Amino acid sequence: MRVLSWNINGIRTLPKYHPWNTFKSCEDILDALNADIICFQEMKSSRSALQRDAALPGHYHSFFSFPINKGGYSGVAVYTNSRKVTPLRAEEGLSGILQPKPPLSEDERVSPAYPRPHHIDLYSDEQTDVPSSLDELDSEGRALVLDFGLFVLINVYCPAETTETRLPYKMNFHLMLQERVRKLVEEEHREVMVLGDINVSATPLDHADGNLPSNAASWYDHPAREWMRKWLEPNGPMADAIRSFWPDRKGMFTCWNTRLQARETNYGARIDYVLVTCGLLPWIKHGDIQPSLKGSDHCPIYVDLHDELTLESGEIVKLSDAMSQQEGMQPPRIAAKYWEELAGKQTMLSSFFGKRDIQQSPPADASPPNDIPIPLSQSSSSSTADPPAGSQHSSTPSHSQTRATPKATAPRQAPAASTKRKPVDQASGASSKKRKRDASQSNISSFFGKPSTSKSPSKEVIFVDDDETAPSTPYTVCAVAVVEDQIDSDYRLARELSMSEASAVENEPSSSPAPSGSKTAWAGLFAPLKPPNCTVHNEPTKLWTVNKPGPNKGKKFYLCSRPVGPGYDKGKGERPREEVNHEYRCNFFKWASEVKKEALASQQRKASRT
Repeated sequence: MRVLSWNINGIRTLPKYHPWNTFKSCEDILDALNADIICFQEMKSSRSALQRDAALPGHYHSFFSFPINKGGYSGVAVYTNSRKVTPLRAEEGLSGILQPKPPLSEDERVSPAYPRPHHIDLYSDEQTDVPSSLDELDSEGRALVLDFGLFVLINVYCPAETTETRLPYKMNFHLMLQERVRKLVEEEHREVMVLGDINVSATPLDHADGNLPSNAASWYDHPAREWMRKWLEPNGPMADAIRSFWPDRKGMFTCWNTRLQARETNYGARIDYVLVTCGLLPWIKHGDIQPSLKGSDHCPIYVDLHDELTLESGEIVKLSDAMSQQEGMQPPRIAAKYWEELAGKQTMLSSFFGKRDIQQSPPADASPPNDIPIPLSQSSSSSTADPPAGSQHSSTPSHSQTRATPKATAPRQAPAASTKRKPVDQASGASSKKRKRDASQSNISSFFGKPSTSKSPSKEVIFVDDDETAPSTPYTVCAVAVVEDQIDSDYRLARELSMSEASAVENEPSSSPAPSGSKTAWAGLFAPLKPPNCTVHNEPTKLWTVNKPGPNKGKKFYLCSRPVGPGYDKGKGERPREEVNHEYRCNFFKWASEVKKEALASQQRKASRT
């Protein structure tokens, strides 16, 4: 039996030739993962947005936890192959506060004891108040707890330290997780498997920059790393199941900043784990990561369990018996199959306010839409759907584009030939130009979220990543307004060129052409900018766009085109010079507006010489 975990990093659009496009359903993709218990993190969806095929994918039972107040944020899911395994009990969250209606009975609960604030030495600092209850910690859809008899599985997506004020929340979630495991082990005498995105690199071996002297010396100064060091054996009760098979393996990373080309250089971190109590280790047959499986900035991790185990007494115990599996078992009550909206017992609000279905004949040249939804995908920062070729409009709407009427009416007299009919608005069913959907590209939102109507983002953007990987960008674009006088510069140059042409026309015969210098200058004014070379490698740089909120959002800048890697130059003195590896990206940075100013100044000098 295989248990697999994967942070799928939310709803994304697949690249055009992504291998997941060959699958037609969520069930097909789950089958392709070749695991019996599949745990996902960072679903970035909600119960109302979840499509039926993702909630009820064939022979899989499904369990979900979504944020209470933040739609499209965080979220975890567990799929179990009903032909192999079905959980005995299941709960949402770690605190026991999240309950269905009606609440779970004592027999339906995984355990009777839950963490309480007075049981935990909560972490605090001067900037953030300590929560008086665990409601807030359990409100972001970050945990599912399932009882499989032999062990209790906890699928978690631990918070990231996106800001300094977020550190107490992150630490207290870790402490609540630790307390829940302690109660299961010490009070219930259960074996536990904790798996998912822990968002901590446990040792320097688990980070691409961990071997650098400046990092290794202070590695455990960070409170999250120190917490995990104390929680793992030999200091604590949990064993790193996958690392136990690869104790000295380097580069065994599970997360990369793909927007900075970090995956191709394996510049990443290991922040996804399968942690088990020591009594469960004899059942673990093997464990590894799957970095070749794309579809997210994380890769899947897994462990295989023995089908049977010989005890010290000589007794042979089958895994199915140890997990208390019986034929025809039904899943616990929080399974998605019992949701009223999926069982056909609840009338959806959209049925009252949705538009009526109107049969329309598709245009003769329209290609059929691609309805293959994909629930696991990867965002490509440099690839977007190619825009379709524009189609010609008819001055009179065709029969298929007119609105259907409930009663037959007498034919109306055709308008005069000179009368021109204005195109009808696209929202009212008109024949204006439409963007054709790329038939070779599928969108994960058809499974896990509502279809997005926003335009595609810029080809290359700078993001702030939630995970503890290498920094998302080597430069922090400060929120300081940059004075933009580019329009004035263009105007001045155009004015000078116009004046020079006018004087040339007055002094020369009317048949003579304009001066060649002015032509060159005019051509240079509208020519695309040539990217500057970086100062270290003397290679053409790459254009990026600021996507961080603030006054600089949308502005463009140039960086060294080389990918980041271990020891790359972050710039601004963030890395000691003796640790810089010039094989990777250097610290070159220049605003695109500055590059254009320099190009315009060069054109002005050439024009003045001619």
